[in-house]
Amino acid sequence: MFEEAQYFAPVSAQDDGSVVVELATSHPGFADQVYRARRNAIAALAVNHRQGEPIPAAEYTEQEHRIWSLISHELAIKHRKYATAEYLEGASRLGLPTDRIPQLQEVSELLEPLTGFRYLPAAGLVPLRDFYGVLADGYFHSTQYIRHHSVPFYTPEPDVVHEVIGHANALANDRFAALYRLAGAAARRVESDEALEFVSKVFWFTLEFGVMAESGELRAYGAGILSSYGEIEEFRGMDIRPLDLRVMGATQYDITKYQDVLFRAESMRHLEDVVGAFWETCDDDSIAELQAGVISR
Repeated sequence: MFEEAQYFAPVSAQDDGSVVVELATSHPGFADQVYRARRNAIAALAVNHRQGEPIPAAEYTEQEHRIWSLISHELAIKHRKYATAEYLEGASRLGLPTDRIPQLQEVSELLEPLTGFRYLPAAGLVPLRDFYGVLADGYFHSTQYIRHHSVPFYTPEPDVVHEVIGHANALANDRFAALYRLAGAAARRVESDEALEFVSKVFWFTLEFGVMAESGELRAYGAGILSSYGEIEEFRGMDIRPLDLRVMGATQYDITKYQDVLFRAESMRHLEDVVGAFWETCDDDSIAELQAGVISR
């Protein structure tokens, strides 16, 4: 079964009601007790949040705001060179602050009038069916913490930079927002773990790490690429394959390194016609037929 647990630091609730984020010894913030205490407090905000309530504000330090500002500035330069027009249109509509980390409640209030999407705080790993399913209702689960200051251009786990700069800018575009909703509806429709894994892999190779032909060059629209200072410079040199549902659903990947296999849509319409149509109609039987097509090759 596809497993994203290694993608997030485990979060556990203690007997006294406190929340602890269990950082690995290799994590940049492992030995920083101040950072770890703040991570625990931020995770507790998500654990105690109830959908429909305002999202509690996370207390960021001036140092963390400077990290956001640095990354925002550098990524904006790279986006103009490498991001698709639809993503850039979404970023322009959303108008995220660049001098400070926006609160998730603030992101929701900017986003909802545009495409109806709102954010939900996540302490860490969200089960696949829950994470994808709520997309159908216009909700997106997001962490609130930011990477450790010692490595501003690296994070071993998805932080608020990935969740907001990567995803919210796309969610502010009507066409991308529609694709997210279709992915959520598909995740709710399928019943088996195998079918859910297939749906999630298609999401991974498109809305997380998708690339697209545009104006005679290859551009990125996947949030994983567009939120990574390093990966955005490397994606054009990867193994670029045609957009193929069967192959995407059968391709394994390693989340701990740059993605070396990417799938290319020929246009936004091509992405909608292939991936959007798949998510709109897929069920366990149709996915099993696709998987059989791979096996029979």
